[in-house]
Order: sequence, then C-alpha cells, then structure tokens
Amino acid sequence: MDVQSWTLALVILTFSIYIGIAIWSRAGSTKEFYVAGGGVPALANGLATAADWMSAASFLGMAGLISYTGYDGSVYLMGWTGGYVLLALLLAPYLRKFGQFTVPDFIGDRYYSNVARTVAVICALLVSFTYVAGQMRGVGLVFSRFLEVPINTGVIIGMIIVLFYAVLGGMKGITYTQVAQYCVLIFAFMVPAIFISIQMTGSPIPQIGMGSEVVGEGVYLLDKLDGLSAELGFDSYTDGSKPLIDIFFITAALMVGTAGLPHVIVRFFTVPNVRDARKSAGYALLFIAILYTTAPAIAVFARTNLIETVSDQPYEDMPSWFSKWEATGLVVFEDKNQDGLIQYVADKNANELTVDPDITVLANPEIANLPNWVIALVAAGGLAAALSTAAGLLLVISTSVSHDLIKKQFRPDISDRAELLIARMSAVVAVCIAGYFGINPPDFVAATVALAFGLAAASFFPAIVMGIFYKKMNKEGAIAGMVVGILLMMYYMLRFKFDMFEGGGKDGWWFGISPEGFGTVAMLINFIVSIIISYFTPDPPDEVQEIVERIRIPSGVKEANIH
Repeated sequence: MDVQSWTLALVILTFSIYIGIAIWSRAGSTKEFYVAGGGVPALANGLATAADWMSAASFLGMAGLISYTGYDGSVYLMGWTGGYVLLALLLAPYLRKFGQFTVPDFIGDRYYSNVARTVAVICALLVSFTYVAGQMRGVGLVFSRFLEVPINTGVIIGMIIVLFYAVLGGMKGITYTQVAQYCVLIFAFMVPAIFISIQMTGSPIPQIGMGSEVVGEGVYLLDKLDGLSAELGFDSYTDGSKPLIDIFFITAALMVGTAGLPHVIVRFFTVPNVRDARKSAGYALLFIAILYTTAPAIAVFARTNLIETVSDQPYEDMPSWFSKWEATGLVVFEDKNQDGLIQYVADKNANELTVDPDITVLANPEIANLPNWVIALVAAGGLAAALSTAAGLLLVISTSVSHDLIKKQFRPDISDRAELLIARMSAVVAVCIAGYFGINPPDFVAATVALAFGLAAASFFPAIVMGIFYKKMNKEGAIAGMVVGILLMMYYMLRFKFDMFEGGGKDGWWFGISPEGFGTVAMLINFIVSIIISYFTPDPPDEVQEIVERIRIPSGVKEANIH
C-alpha cells in the first residue's frame, strides 16, 4: 500500500478506537464530566497526563525547533521537563488536597472572591485558546500532507473528531481516550527514531545513536552535523546563538508556566486521593521522559538527512516526498540563480529553500526512505498528540464557563443536568474558536504553545504558589497581581510578536528578552504587585488562613496545631 492508503487505514482505526472509548465512558454527571468521577487509577492517570502534556508542540514542534536552532532549542527541553517536575512536586498534591475542580475554582475559594474567580476564568481562557491554536495547526499539518487535503480542511476534520469525544465523554471519556492516544503517539515517535538510529549509527537506542559514530564514516554524528552546518553558513549546531539572559528567561517561563497550566493541573483531581495524585505524577514523568529524551536525537537525524538530501542537488531529481510537501506550501523552493540546483544556505539573499520546522518529525521518515507503514504511523501519532491535548484544553474552557461562571456566580441553584448541557454547549463554541486559530495560527506550533506558557506564568503561577504557601496573601493582592501580569504579557506579545504597536521587532525587545521568555518578567512583577498590595490591605479571614495551614499538613496526620 502507498503512504496515503496506510495513513487513511491507521487514522480510521485509531479514530474508531477513540470514539468507541468515548461512547463506552460517556459522562452521565458533572463530576464525571469535570474530573472523571474522581476514580481514575494512578497508572491510567499517569498515561493520560503524559498524553495531555505531550501535545503537538512536543510531538511535532519541539524536535523541529531543536533541529533548526540546535543548542538554542534545548530551552524547550529544560523548561517543559523541569516545569512538570515543579508542578508534580510543588503544587499538585496541595491542589488535590484543597479539593476544587478547576484552577479558577481554587483561586475563587482561596481568595474568597468572585472577582478573583472571574479574573482567573479570563486568564484560563486566554491560556487555553493560545495553547489550542498550536494543536489545531498540528492537526491541519498532518491531514494536509498525508491525506492530501488543504490545511483548513484538515483542521475542520480534527475539530469534528475532538468535539465528538470531548463533548460526549467529558473528562471521563477524555481520560481513557488519552490512555490509548499515549500508546499510539509514543509508538509512532519511537519506531522511526529506532529505524533511523540503526540506519545512521548502527545503534538501536536513539539517545545513544545521537552521540555515536556514523556508519562507515568514522566521524561522530554531531561533529558531522556541525561540519555540514558550517559549510552552509549556519551557526554550529552544538553552539548557541541566543543571549544567555533570553535562554534563562525562556526556560524559567516554560517551567513556571507549566505549573500554572489549568488543563494539566485538573488531571490531579481525577484520582481518588492525594497518594494516587503523587503516584500518577511519577508515572507521567516516566512516560514523558521517553519522548523528551528521544526528541534531540530525532532532531539531529532529521537535520543531517535534510542537508544531505537537498543541498546543491538538482531540483528535478528530488524524491517524491519533496514535491508532496511543496504542494502543502510548507516546503518552498525559489530558484533565484536559475541553475536548477537547490541552494540551502544561511544567507537569506542566496537561500532558495524554505522548510517549515513543524514538518521535521513528519517528513523525517520519508527523507530516510523508511517503509510506508512507518511514515503513516507517524501521522497517526501526530494526530493523537494534538487531539489529546486539544480535548483537555476544550474541557478547561467549557468547565470555566459552566462551572466557574454560571454555577459559581450567576446560577448557584442550577441543576446537574442543566450545568452539563451548558458545559457541552461551551465546548462546541470553544472548538469553533479553536478551529479559527488553527487556520490562522500566530506562529509555529512550539512557538505558539510557548506563548501560552508565558501567559500561564504571568497570571496563575504567583496566585497558586502564594495561595498555598503564604497564608497572608489576600484577594486584593492576588487580583491586582493577576491583572497586571496578564496585561503586561499580552502587551509584550502583541507588540513584539504581532507588531500591533510601534517599536515592535526583535531590536526593540526589553533587556534582550524574547516574547517567549517575557512571561518570567511578568510573573516577577505579578509577585511584587501582589505582595505590596496585600501588605497595605486587610489580611484574609481567619478561616481562609486555617485552610491554607491545613492543606500543608501531610496526609495521615490526624491532629496538628494549625495556629
């Protein structure tokens, strides 16, 4: 079978599994819709958390960015991995013990204020819609190339599928669907990596292969790639070009942004108790590490293969994968000197080839001439990664509207059935908006998602951390901090990412910090504003301070002096 037939077969098979699971585990109550009834086993929740966490940005975008930026791309590895550890150890057990469904719910109750809850809802929506834009773009990329439909059509197909199992199953359906999606995506990520590692270095372990000698050449793979990059005028692959301050701030923004992501935090409410929350966090970290330690190897394999395949080669002799990716508009060749050869160089005036970094993982098996079923498997894995995270984000959006706005503020006496209906209607609206952003994304997948982390860092992280560890933090301080943090981050994004204000562009960055890293600055200002405002305003009520003390008491301790 050809690639398209294999892809169609695997997509139909995997989507049938996802939809079947959604029907089997459909939610019948708001608790099942929001937190899967709170009865998910730790292992299953660990798998689901890993799938929720490893979005299209991890599966498609991260290896692509590392492939094209080399050492500089390590900020994504460090930030996202370190951020999950921070979340699992510092926040998740305490949030689970507090016992609220959502991050806005925690903030609303901890800061005894519906204004705080509303600000948190707005922040959650901004974070989630920015994040989901990257997922829908990933879906469009896969469908565009492997089913040979326009990217916009691919996004619409993805919208319909994710809407079906997210709306029908809620968190219960999403959780068990994500277990299946993790199995699909990790198998799809590892199989071609193992094939190419054996092909290039003789090692079946990609992490070892990346640092091994190339078969028959007697040179280490990374040294070879450095040499190829230098010949074309690119920066050395193993040397960085980003300023140290920007690397630090991007890494920090990704870390603390992770700890404020509402769709990941809510996963720790789906298990029966705090002990299982900790266990599922450990399982998830193990499952995440499999992909994250392999991504740099895939990036190196892909970059080396691409340069050797296209550089100074006759355009008319390019293999079929080249023309098929050209048809999507994600590979563009412009023969500037009319010699028929592809000039792939660092000099923008002389360069004739433009390759979208997001296609790196998808195109890599084709460039390496792997079997058609492996190429199709990667497509199915990319869809699994994008759809699993998109579903989790859509649930956060619908829950924020139905639970945190409608039930908690406007209609506290609403019936369980009516609340469930509003949640499902909210998901329908949300997926339509997400589809628009998928068709009109602000940037590459990983870069778009990085902006969502910056928004989460600027808004949620200080409010959550101080809500757990600083009992004197009051509603005035938390609200002021969140508003200042999110507005500052939004301004910086709009000015320097979207050029909506004068003085945009890289030359105008404050202190040399990119929009992806500015979330750290906004977070620090959030902390400062929150603490200063809380110092000059009344302390929280005694009962709130007691709750803060109580959630920090280790599980199993029956009595403690909380005063």
